[in-house]
Amino acid sequence: MPQTVCPAAGTMFTPSGFSPHLASTCSEADPVIEDEGGPQEARGPGACLAEGPPITSASLDTLIQHLVPTTDYYPEKAYVFTFLLSARLFISPPELLARLCETCIKQQQLDQSPLDMAKVRKFGPKILQLLTEWTETFPTDFREEKMVGLFKDIIHRIAPCDEAYWKTLSQVLQTLNQKLAAIAQGEECIVKVNASSVSSISDKLVAFKTKSPPIQKEMLSICNDPYTLAQQLTYIELEHLSHIGPEEFVQAFVQKDKLDSTQPCFSEQKKKTTNLEAYVRWFNRLCYLVATEICMPAKKKQRAQVIEFFIDVARECFNIGNFNSLMAIISGMNMSPVSRLKKTWGKAKTAKFFILEHQMDPTGNFYNYRTALRGAAHRSQTANSNREKIVIPFFSLLIKDIYFLNEGCANRLPNGHVHFAKFVELARQVGEFMTWKQMECPFETDRSILHYLHTAPIFSEDGLYLASYESESPENQVEKDRWKALRLQLQMRTCSQLAYLAK
Repeated sequence: MPQTVCPAAGTMFTPSGFSPHLASTCSEADPVIEDEGGPQEARGPGACLAEGPPITSASLDTLIQHLVPTTDYYPEKAYVFTFLLSARLFISPPELLARLCETCIKQQQLDQSPLDMAKVRKFGPKILQLLTEWTETFPTDFREEKMVGLFKDIIHRIAPCDEAYWKTLSQVLQTLNQKLAAIAQGEECIVKVNASSVSSISDKLVAFKTKSPPIQKEMLSICNDPYTLAQQLTYIELEHLSHIGPEEFVQAFVQKDKLDSTQPCFSEQKKKTTNLEAYVRWFNRLCYLVATEICMPAKKKQRAQVIEFFIDVARECFNIGNFNSLMAIISGMNMSPVSRLKKTWGKAKTAKFFILEHQMDPTGNFYNYRTALRGAAHRSQTANSNREKIVIPFFSLLIKDIYFLNEGCANRLPNGHVHFAKFVELARQVGEFMTWKQMECPFETDRSILHYLHTAPIFSEDGLYLASYESESPENQVEKDRWKALRLQLQMRTCSQLAYLAK
């Protein structure tokens, strides 16, 4: 069924890959171990430091210190990603970068004259690498001028040791600006698509569905090849995924932690989850588009043909590794206005549909789907062809997994330490998604199909029910009463519109 970004609080299931060790670290009774890097919890799952034990919890200051490179130390890439992803819950990116630079300046004596050239030459490449990783993974952090200013300042301090640092800085900033421009362009496209999608919701076509010729084009007149449509759906999915930043998963579920005395580090205005929300809206649109296409034809035989067509499209999506479109199609076909069309379903060949339904069965916390997803991920890692590298997860389930991970464990422990083991698991799930989303679509685009998928009129839920009742008469009194009420609503709405136009 259509999805929302945040699942209902009453819905509970075990998140994918939720480590039992992580669950145990939610306990408040874990012993604390002191080491050279500062206090941390007993060893368990966590991001490893170079030549050090994994961290399960530590103070924010200690975690920041572990991020700071020196002449002979650089944090592991997994730690950098995990901390930069989660730190924004406790400290804003500009403040974090300011503290990072301040610590570097003190430790490397970059405010002294003359500089220790040999020391700075060892340190310079490491700070450049860290800041480059930051711009590549979380480019939207650098939309703020303060971030770019701090970056330039630290490079300005080490540049006297090697002029090549200026060239590297210029290249990094050029790449960053290209990424930010692409993100801005993507956000503009989202606004346009949203506007066209909203305007495409229309129930007025229901009243004319029995007339010929049809009042609107249908999917089969635009594309009658299931594999081609599955390819175009995959293009749209990958396009949406490419715009979603890892920080959106954190910002989507930010909340005031009872054990955290600090103020939220970003306001509702800065809590941007635009791309994530747009992707969920796309899933919902595809559900309703499938249902509309099935309910729209006046003849039973045509509706059965549409059902069989979308079953084949869903199968091709499964073969490609596009599980999000697959689930949207199945959800659309399982919507009540569609599923009640017993005579129509009786005409269709549905054996393949039940196999696909079994693959996406929610039983056992979507066990069958998760097994298929692991298979697709393994295929992606060993594939030679780009077409075999595609992995598009059922996105709403991924969101729910992350939601319940966030709800299941506090961000801080009672002693005030950041519960870092929780964020290691969060980074694992988000990091896997980040790998999948970087895949470029290997299929050629068909603009006419893409335009139709984005703009074709769809029925609202009431419109779907009305079209369904027009196709196959109500079977009981409840359905009859609803049919009458819906027809009356449509007539009143049509009269109002005609009266408005006559003014």
